[in-house]
Amino acid sequence: MHLRDLFNSRRTTFSFEFFPPKSDESARHLFESARELERLRPTFVSVTYGAGGSTRERTHDLVLRLKRDTTLRPFPHLTCVAHTEAEITGILERYAAAGISNIVALRGDMPKSLPAGTTSAFDHAASLVAHIRRFADRGLHPHAQGFGIAVAGYPEGHYGTPNRVKEMDYLKAKVEAGADAIVTQMFFDNRDFYDFRARCDLVGIRVPIVAGVMPISSLGNMHRMAELALGSRFPAALVRAVQRAGENDEAVERVGTHWATEQCRDLLDNNVAGLHLYTLNKSKATQNIYLNLGVQDSDGLTGG
Repeated sequence: MHLRDLFNSRRTTFSFEFFPPKSDESARHLFESARELERLRPTFVSVTYGAGGSTRERTHDLVLRLKRDTTLRPFPHLTCVAHTEAEITGILERYAAAGISNIVALRGDMPKSLPAGTTSAFDHAASLVAHIRRFADRGLHPHAQGFGIAVAGYPEGHYGTPNRVKEMDYLKAKVEAGADAIVTQMFFDNRDFYDFRARCDLVGIRVPIVAGVMPISSLGNMHRMAELALGSRFPAALVRAVQRAGENDEAVERVGTHWATEQCRDLLDNNVAGLHLYTLNKSKATQNIYLNLGVQDSDGLTGG
């Protein structure tokens, strides 16, 4: 089902994100988690992607397995760094032939492992979005019926764009190039999301904006998020609660699940278009958030 149809048929979407496994053992655990989360009937699941060869193939393999062996709707991430136009088109052909209907289009970061001087056919996500739209609209593959395209948004700001006015211009360019929805980076203070949503409205962005939420599962997880997100802000109240839990990872996880649940409850109360949970390839916290919210499955969020 096309992304636009998913939003048109649901008052609120509920989705999860996985990252490709690094080993056969982690692949087994991930698929077990995916099977458990499948029972919650999310609107879709996304699978992250890297420009390196092994990570790239693991994304492809996981997406195709989820499509083939589960009832989940996989939305593969696709980054344009370190890719030629022909490589991007080849990936789209592979997904189209497998019946994949939607893509999350991102610029991505150049991996440090790639040789110096590695170039990219598309410098920005907007160019990648435009290429995907041309691929779909012109029928460049007999199986392509048109991809739905989601792009990233950054409520706390993008570390590479300190000019927040320009940041909104870049986001609008992605939407004008053909994006159907925005899925945000994680944030921990809903005021950042509401301000971001209002600024999108001010510049004329009218596509659905899905809020990305990640429950903290341990102190190490919190520190890794701070490094990976490059600028994530942790509210003092959250830090204080995590500090009270100390080195007890189970207690930290309960704090993280409670905080994320309250974020989601408030977002639902304020008419968010969708909730996107970063699962870290685990199912427990996501299932607990569902139970805490009283959501039975994604159909529980349907409406006019």
